[in-house]
Amino acid sequence: MTRYQVVRRLTRAAAHSDAQLIAEAAALAEGWAVLVDLMGGVVCSTPDSAGPEGVRAAAHPQLHPHLTMRKMAGAVLVVRPGPASPASRVDLIARTCVDLLRTRARVRRAEDTHHAEQRLHTAVLHLLLSGQSHLATDVLGNLATHATVFRLAGQLVHAAYRTHWRAAQPSLSPKVPRMLVCMEGNELVVVALHGLDHDRHVARPFVARIAARHQLAGGISDPLPLDMVATAWAEAGNARRGATSGCLASATFLGSHGLLRCVPADRLALWSAAILKPLNREQHRTLEAYLRSGSVQAAAAVLDVSEGTIRARLRGIGTLLAAELGNPTVQAQLLLALRAPAPSQRVGTSARLGPDRPLPTELLDPDDAHRWASALLRPLDKPLRIALRCWLQHHGRTAPAASELGLSRSTLTDWLSKCGRALFLDLSSATVRAELHLAAETIATHEDTPARLPRRGGRTYGGQQPGGE
Repeated sequence: MTRYQVVRRLTRAAAHSDAQLIAEAAALAEGWAVLVDLMGGVVCSTPDSAGPEGVRAAAHPQLHPHLTMRKMAGAVLVVRPGPASPASRVDLIARTCVDLLRTRARVRRAEDTHHAEQRLHTAVLHLLLSGQSHLATDVLGNLATHATVFRLAGQLVHAAYRTHWRAAQPSLSPKVPRMLVCMEGNELVVVALHGLDHDRHVARPFVARIAARHQLAGGISDPLPLDMVATAWAEAGNARRGATSGCLASATFLGSHGLLRCVPADRLALWSAAILKPLNREQHRTLEAYLRSGSVQAAAAVLDVSEGTIRARLRGIGTLLAAELGNPTVQAQLLLALRAPAPSQRVGTSARLGPDRPLPTELLDPDDAHRWASALLRPLDKPLRIALRCWLQHHGRTAPAASELGLSRSTLTDWLSKCGRALFLDLSSATVRAELHLAAETIATHEDTPARLPRRGGRTYGGQQPGGE
């Protein structure tokens, strides 16, 4: 048997286990082999009866010159060759076995570290989801203030996790955003941690490659503050349900119709900065929590303060911004401002909020704004457009909107479902509702009111059902 054949047989055995490697060494040496732990006795032995002699030889090697022994960290390999085994082959067997055992030990240590890091990622994700962002940042030692959540699912999701987990590990440079990568149930979850404006989209190409290569359907949240990761989690989940295999879908589902695509970025950034300039960090976070969650109660839970504190802060914010925060158009404008990137130059202009101009001319001129809104709402017929506009004016509350429209709540709920299907949008998303509201108000005429809704027999809608159904 050649040296190559000996090494190949030992390497194949090592790929299975230490015990199979020792068994193969004994077979090649035509005798027996024992791996001895100097602290715990026999690790593995072929045959089992050779174990005690192997332990005695490892303890007193000078008394067993006829045996071949090789030391490694904390252990000794003892080989007793058969009478016909050449000394050179036995030496090759012993040396190769020790090298392979060391390699396996390094792999086990790496796997232990790997599993520990995976558990850390999962633990940090759970901290963020439970609202403990300060503990999460303490664990990571990261200066990130915002997170973007990706949730992917599909038949090959576990294979994708095993393949790409190591590739996702970041550089230690603080300029590179950290990514949490873990399995949560049957989903592959990636949480990109970043600043408000720096590297917020760095993770997307990486996750898009995973989705395409493994045919996973993925959803992406909007970038949100760390203490609102639970909201980002829900957004990404809603987006994933609307995604196709191999692709990523944004939480807004607006695609090319989204205002962040339609309005020039520098223009949007300057307008946003001028709008939000009077607010400090705490007020900024309070406003975003309130608008994203949709209620004082939910915002209080996100920020871990009382509802009274949130209301007091909102009153102060309204005064600073000289705006009525309860107005749905003002809310939609503010949410757009909060989503905008930071400007690359100092802000020297002022901007104003108000329901009289749903899309300020600083963002789009009237003709461009009308074209954008018309394209977005084109799939809706007049009754659906009236119903959707009324519902949005009531902050997405069905009961008061149904009352004003003269419809039952179940009928309005059915119509809203038709709106969502026709537009391919998730109406539960605060971002979607905000942009739809701005679009509806931009193209609204005196005909787009509940009083103009065709009806017959009181509350019953007459004629063809809206949406062509």
